[in-house]
Amino acid sequence: MSIDQHGDHVLQGMSIRKLPKVSLHDHLDGGVRPATILELADEVGLEVPEDTADDLADWIAERSDSGSLVEYLKTFDLTVGVMQTREGLTRVAREFVEDLAADGVIYGEVRWAPEQHLSGGLSLEEVVEAVQDGIEEGEDAAEQAGHDIRVGQLITAMRHTDRSLEIARLAVQWRERGAVGFDIAGPEDGFLPSRHREAFDYLASEFFPVTVHAGEAAGLDSIRSALLDGRALRLGHGVRIAEDLDVVSRAGDEVLVQFGDLARWVRDREIPLELSPTSNLQTGAISAWGEELADHPFDLLYQLGFSVTVNVDNRTMSRTSLTRELAILADAFEYDLDDLEVFQLNAAAGAFLPVEEREELIELIGEGFDR
Repeated sequence: MSIDQHGDHVLQGMSIRKLPKVSLHDHLDGGVRPATILELADEVGLEVPEDTADDLADWIAERSDSGSLVEYLKTFDLTVGVMQTREGLTRVAREFVEDLAADGVIYGEVRWAPEQHLSGGLSLEEVVEAVQDGIEEGEDAAEQAGHDIRVGQLITAMRHTDRSLEIARLAVQWRERGAVGFDIAGPEDGFLPSRHREAFDYLASEFFPVTVHAGEAAGLDSIRSALLDGRALRLGHGVRIAEDLDVVSRAGDEVLVQFGDLARWVRDREIPLELSPTSNLQTGAISAWGEELADHPFDLLYQLGFSVTVNVDNRTMSRTSLTRELAILADAFEYDLDDLEVFQLNAAAGAFLPVEEREELIELIGEGFDR
């Protein structure tokens, strides 16, 4: 791995940034540009802790790197606070898409919780419309800059509130107008997906795709509930599925592993894991295995045949990008371009798109990596 004169990560002579990528786990309120936070905060009269974009980026990053998901989530008070107007939501969504495109992403899914953006007087319909407007503006701007990108909304309900059925109905209403799936997010420990069974039953009756945050701040019970109660087609993070793997022995590169029933189900059904390496370190999701990226069970899961995908979770909080996440994984586990391509193909196969469009993504990824 090297860095070229443009600051790009280069692997086997290829700029990782320029490779076609798919982003499945990326929060809208976790990807707000610090400069935009300052400008929008000034417009709405929100107090911010720093005066410059660089200092604000430092402040957010320091508080995000605490080893606690609860502390990590507190930084969102600032970003959500500037996303309470139509103009703010549209601008943040537009810039979000532009930043994805600049990072080489050709398909992305952006998750966000409409119920958190109502304090400015907008309705649920109005906030979704504002975000969709911004996404479409961002796609148009990216095209003008020479980048082809498509972004779909993952309409998200907060797992510690009681609006999940209402939000599920909202998501289905927007399925032909930008919404591609549903998620639940927020504090995971103590809030099993089973609490939202009515919403998941409704979504299943409408054949609407679901991904569920599970296996990050809580363990196997959370993953089991996501699959059984939520009928999740993907697991948001899902890293703690490794708790259901018993490493019996190691001999050089050979690892003998005994699977639990849950881990075998996830692996054999090829249920995508939306892994976010930097975020998983920051929130303590991998604390059972260590505190360094090399301790992350990503490589174990990959070598065992799980459908691993690489994601940023929250670009601003983690000061990262999909390019950076791929680069640090390549450094930590000596991956080559073939490995990075597998991660993108896994993500394309797991995208909440019709099969024809997934096949088109897979073809674009193959062409891009061949070049």
